[in-house]
Amino acid sequence: MNPELNRPLKATLSITKTCDLLGCVHCYSDCTREADKKELTKEQWCNLIDAMIDDGVIQLFIEGGEPLHRSDFMQIVRHASKRLMLVLRTWGHLVTPEIAAEWSRLRVGTAIVDIHGARAETHDGIVGVPGTFERSVAGVKNLVAAGVRVYMTLILHRRNYREVQDYLHLAHSLGAEKVGILRLYPMGRAKRRWTELALSLDEMMETINSLEVPSGLKLMQSWHPNDGNTCYQMAAVSAFGNSIGCPYLGEYLNYGNVLEIPFIETWKHPLWKRLRSGHVKQPCDDCYATQGSDGGCRATAYAFTGDWDAADPFCAVSNRGVDLRVLPERLFQEEPRSEHPSHTGMANNNRV
Repeated sequence: MNPELNRPLKATLSITKTCDLLGCVHCYSDCTREADKKELTKEQWCNLIDAMIDDGVIQLFIEGGEPLHRSDFMQIVRHASKRLMLVLRTWGHLVTPEIAAEWSRLRVGTAIVDIHGARAETHDGIVGVPGTFERSVAGVKNLVAAGVRVYMTLILHRRNYREVQDYLHLAHSLGAEKVGILRLYPMGRAKRRWTELALSLDEMMETINSLEVPSGLKLMQSWHPNDGNTCYQMAAVSAFGNSIGCPYLGEYLNYGNVLEIPFIETWKHPLWKRLRSGHVKQPCDDCYATQGSDGGCRATAYAFTGDWDAADPFCAVSNRGVDLRVLPERLFQEEPRSEHPSHTGMANNNRV
């Protein structure tokens, strides 16, 4: 079981669903170039950040879309940096030397840069915009030169899994401190293109197990044996202000909108408390040994099984025959549902 916290320590703000890389084959957010009118304003984000600080949050992870595509993004960062530790996630292609220098001045703790291949033809083919790879590489160089710690992340799928070793060498040569090899999540465009993109668990494990990590570079993978349920200390708010617990739960849950319900009240929702507890059927001892928590990701467990307490099928020990290349048909029929107590929900049900 996970430690029970009365308040979240960390929170993710997905501050926009806008981006200029609209051809990305696995876009989780179904991004658009122009912002939806429902996106929170700068003032609303800053007010929420202040409330989160009062509620005990000490670290913010800010992502998009592409955060830098939002014209007031740096104003939000300046406001948050006064009292919070910050992690910023970006495609990197919009990070100029000036922006990198300001992130350094504001003491941004880590910049996470998504580059999804070791070669221009791979990355540019995935995002659908020629020249993006070189611009993202330049962004990493700008951040490293400014003294900002950089992690590079790659969402592993059929379009890039054969060049992960070269990707490690690229990251090391650019000065990144860590590489994150991330599982593919059934969300947005990735869900609709799942058959084309998804790897089997065996293919994922073979890819990771074959790697030789350059000296000084750290490697993280977001599945077995590092498949921990880290929800117990996290919270997340979507671009529209919906409290969703974790960005990867956004297609399945909505604990209420923070413009209508105090953020801390959504944290107290019974289902969210249950998911944070780490109570999972058939947990993996190997993952517990590395992560200190049971059960892995609740989003993928629910996506593949319809059971909030199920073992995560991305765990090599607890998969038990689930083919990760095939999504359940119900995922293409469900809509995110409100879980706020004022609505009829599923907080007391294991399976829906």
